[in-house]
Amino acid sequence: MSPTPQGPAASGRPLAPEASGDPHDGYRRFARIWSRAVYPATATSMTRTEFEDYLLPLARTLGEALHARPFDPSPGRDVGAALVEAHCTSPEALPQVLGVVDAYLLLYCSDPSVLPTEDGRARCARLQHAVSAGFARALQERTRFEQEALARSALAARESAEKALHESETRFRAVFEGATVGIGIADMDGTILDINSALAKMFGGSEQHVRSRRVSDWVHPDDAPGVWRVHDELVRGERDHYRVEKPYTRSDGTVLWTNLTVSLLRGPDGEPRYMLALMEDITERRLLNLRLRYEATHDALTDLPNRTLFFERLEHVLSPGSGTARIGLCYLDLDGFKTVNDSLGHSVGDQLLVNVAERLQSCVASPRHMVARIGGDEFVALVSDPASRSEVTDLARRALDALSCPIPLAGRELPVRASIGVVEGPVGELTPAEVLRSADITMYRAKARGGNRYELADPDRDARTISRHMLTTHLPAALEGEEFFIEYQPLVRMEDGSVEGAEALVRWAHPLHGVLGPDRFIPLAEHTGLIVPLGRWVLEQAVRQACEWQVRGIGGTRPLRVNVNLSPRQLHHPELVSETVAVLEDAGLDPASLCLEVTESALIRADDAELKPLRRLADLGVRIALDDFGTGYSNLASLRRLPATTLKLDRSFTRGLQQDPADPVDLKVVEGIVSLAHALELAVTVEGVETAAQADQLRKLGCDSAQGWYYARPGPPERLSSRALPLAAGQ
Repeated sequence: MSPTPQGPAASGRPLAPEASGDPHDGYRRFARIWSRAVYPATATSMTRTEFEDYLLPLARTLGEALHARPFDPSPGRDVGAALVEAHCTSPEALPQVLGVVDAYLLLYCSDPSVLPTEDGRARCARLQHAVSAGFARALQERTRFEQEALARSALAARESAEKALHESETRFRAVFEGATVGIGIADMDGTILDINSALAKMFGGSEQHVRSRRVSDWVHPDDAPGVWRVHDELVRGERDHYRVEKPYTRSDGTVLWTNLTVSLLRGPDGEPRYMLALMEDITERRLLNLRLRYEATHDALTDLPNRTLFFERLEHVLSPGSGTARIGLCYLDLDGFKTVNDSLGHSVGDQLLVNVAERLQSCVASPRHMVARIGGDEFVALVSDPASRSEVTDLARRALDALSCPIPLAGRELPVRASIGVVEGPVGELTPAEVLRSADITMYRAKARGGNRYELADPDRDARTISRHMLTTHLPAALEGEEFFIEYQPLVRMEDGSVEGAEALVRWAHPLHGVLGPDRFIPLAEHTGLIVPLGRWVLEQAVRQACEWQVRGIGGTRPLRVNVNLSPRQLHHPELVSETVAVLEDAGLDPASLCLEVTESALIRADDAELKPLRRLADLGVRIALDDFGTGYSNLASLRRLPATTLKLDRSFTRGLQQDPADPVDLKVVEGIVSLAHALELAVTVEGVETAAQADQLRKLGCDSAQGWYYARPGPPERLSSRALPLAAGQ
């Protein structure tokens, strides 16, 4: 029972240790309340003021442990031991100690701006558990010392009884009856010869209830494994004592939990004569520890097992000695839960989570199933040793069915949807973290497909997802570490086979995966926004390279042009025009020697405001190419409003021209596109030219330029030297 709060704290205003100006004031207030509560139950020679001073460093120890990162509750054990050293050993002392810690530690010794309240409560519970454990350990060691002294006194008393019965009996009885621990003496057959009043009180005050039974009759279902084996060893004289936590059934049916120490008393000849049992009542302490353990392993809102208990169970199931062959896991996340919190408030959100937890718990059909809440709106259902995969998927279906009916809350019917990732397989192949990660990835796949469904884990797809994540996280470091490089693929004039320029194609020299093409990382860079600095770097490198070609005279009287791809995110970047102009001016390159390639889908759907930057660049002389034409929502009529100078025909239109004779339909389509492009004064570049027959057909159809493996594969800029031009042109 906690003491009644007084002073500023009674108003409900949390006080951090520095609230009063003195950084130690919070600890002093806590120590003062602690002293008032515990001192009356303490058998100490200290005054209350001295005892308060004794508690002050203990309060500081708890406060520092509360804020430690990483959190470690072990200092609480030292605090518990220090309390025993100060003679706080009466039955009422420990509940008072823990009651004050529970009620006032966060109030006076915690800073809410540093330690969130929910995290603080969890840490406080674990600190209470540590204090209780340290208290119990120290009290156990002290009790053992007293027990050994009693054992020696008892044996000496028994031996002295033969010489001086009256004197020894008086001394023995004084120790025997005055002890605060329960003491019982039995012969080697297990007949109980004598017990003291403390032991009789432990069993409900009935001495007859204890003495009417033999030692071997006190078997309890919750006895520790092997306890009766070590007892038999003591009876045979093979050991002198043993210590164990043991439960007993009282006459009223309640359970008494004890710290039991049994010692063997030998006669002058060394033969076993008696057994001396010393018992300490730990029932209240055990219940307190169980309560603290429950609070530390269960969710305070839903009362379901929490993340800590779930991982304990998962680690046990996956351990080699568990005897479990297979495992199933359903990872559930509510769809749109944030909307409930944002629109109806967190109170309604909490009520919704409670209702969801109750419905999920109703789906559990076996002791091998466990439902836990591991965070926010995330729940898991663990299936130990499923009979088949269908047992796990059936559980997922039952969960979705249980949530299909709207939940009545806040005067309305709230629909509930959930996405579930299901993992099922043999034990031993994955660690607990990997199992949860696989289920998490699978759950997000279910959410991406519309939610309100479950998906089964796919190891190959998981590996690709993890690989994409690793590439995404490494992208910034790769750009800073200069892991990117550029290859150039020549652009060839169809009329004479000469090289008119080259397209800059970025590559990633990944330290683990080798050289990666743009299809592996450009979408990731686009998604994360890193495409903007990466695109600027590509532009700078390509423009410098074009200048170098021109300085070296490569391309003759017609300077080589460099084509650089522009992503949709770059197209919307507000500094696109200014940065492009700055790069051209810094390098001294004529804008006409730069061509920016923008995909058809990005340009066709762009409005006038989005096209304005490209028009400004086109007015400056920069060429604009409509890349991958034909793969998007082609609208030929809209080509007139675009600032494009070149139309790059996608290879899918010209693949039929690789055969001999060429596909007549593809011939007509390409011929029509070329005619329309020329009518709109657009040059036509063809991608993916791979054969001589294909190149000849495209030349006859009037295509202006082409690129592809028939001419040259992408390579380093040195390949575009004057000596390599005929080879590159396919001559």
